[in-house]
Amino acid sequence: MGLSKKWMGHIEAWQASGLPQADYCRQQQLNAKTFAARLCEYRRVQPALPPPAFIPVQVQVPASEPFVLRHAGGHSLELPPGVSAAWLAELWRCLG
Repeated sequence: MGLSKKWMGHIEAWQASGLPQADYCRQQQLNAKTFAARLCEYRRVQPALPPPAFIPVQVQVPASEPFVLRHAGGHSLELPPGVSAAWLAELWRCLG
């Protein structure tokens, strides 16, 4: 014996309502034990839902303090976080 459309409708309406089963049954004037039995039957015949899929997350590196180069002659150069190592090496060669 299959689950009637009436009971399937009640179960789906209850799930969408967000109410506890007892409250839904009281509002709809349904026997709570009958509802629970039909819910068990519904869960047996419904195909299992696929597991939730993962979504890609892009993590941003938190901003850090600027990098400061200090020269013995008293000069300093403040560089922003994430400056390219290649750019820094070229700068070092030019200043050397």
